[in-house]
Amino acid sequence: MAKASPGSATGEASEPAASDLPAMDIADRLVRLRPLMAGAEADSLLVTTLANIRYLTGFTGSAALLLVTGDEALLVTDGRYRTQAAEQLEGAGLNGSVALVIGGAVPQRQAIVALATSSGGRVGLEAENITWGGQRRWADTLASAGSASAGPVATAGVVEGLRLVKDPGEVARMAMAASIADAALGEVLEMLGQGRTEEEVALALDTAMRRLGSQDRAFETIVASGPNAAKPHARPGDRAIAAGDPVVIDFGATFDGYRSDMTRTFCVGGAPTPELARVFEVVADAQAAGVAAVAAGVVSGDIDKVCRDRIAESGWAEKFEHGTGHGVGLDIHEAPAVGPGSTAILTPGVVVTVEPGVYLAGVGGVRIEDTVVVTDHGCRPLTEFTKDIAA
Repeated sequence: MAKASPGSATGEASEPAASDLPAMDIADRLVRLRPLMAGAEADSLLVTTLANIRYLTGFTGSAALLLVTGDEALLVTDGRYRTQAAEQLEGAGLNGSVALVIGGAVPQRQAIVALATSSGGRVGLEAENITWGGQRRWADTLASAGSASAGPVATAGVVEGLRLVKDPGEVARMAMAASIADAALGEVLEMLGQGRTEEEVALALDTAMRRLGSQDRAFETIVASGPNAAKPHARPGDRAIAAGDPVVIDFGATFDGYRSDMTRTFCVGGAPTPELARVFEVVADAQAAGVAAVAAGVVSGDIDKVCRDRIAESGWAEKFEHGTGHGVGLDIHEAPAVGPGSTAILTPGVVVTVEPGVYLAGVGGVRIEDTVVVTDHGCRPLTEFTKDIAA
């Protein structure tokens, strides 16, 4: 059942490199952002979400602000990132188009205000990231400097709208993250039949992903066995995995900032009870139908409906208690949502998960998930590990 590790033809792992993948055109993202700012009634945009700053500039530090005006951009950060920020801006091809200021909080704020004031107009703030106190401080600071007399304007989803469609370089990085996760699961799967605890399996999986080239786990790994498998977001505990247990494993790797997300459910010994065998069958059917429904022009909520209808036909509608999926990229949960009433229209390059599940309290549960990229002719799975239930 195990898949070969990324690396040599012999299966011996070697750490993959981002330089081996298609380049991402980071410099063009600022160009494409500016028309969207106008649509949000902002003459400039103060970007405070770190994932958005990374997307627009390539900067990966833990503290920064980015101001984008109609024809300029300014990145500010502190002295810890003096060299890194300069190198990453150069690597992104932004040396001449993004100014860099290094300093403490006061000089950073002064630099932002100075550019906002000279540019004029209203400053957009990322409403879904900035706090109420932060909004008030920026409003007061800009007003006292004679900038943005009408006050800052709240924006939502401006940069995220760009991030929705992944370019080939982004998809390649997500595919590499998925390949690392596939290989890691192949390495540790035999542990399920050895009486190990959920925590031991999760730690082994996380370690394998790091050794195979993942920068970090994409999110907290879920290993849930027996009745714990009925908890969609159970945390690994000290329960020993036993013969006959369903085991839900939900995890992902991170490569060059981009994440993968996959869930497989196994039955230890491969012989589930008749009730659980039926759950496995229904969820597998719903998940396959959901993946088959992913295509350009499809409304994301319709994918959820396909999965939900299949499960409802089996009498377990109320046992499917979460959305069918979500977007993935620099964040593990990003647009578009794939749930009841979701209205996003899929286009080529959008990456989503399809992950229906059925959960029977006190008995166990089954969830199966793939990360797929929308293509011109349907979709392509990035996660490829077998869906066989035997373990």
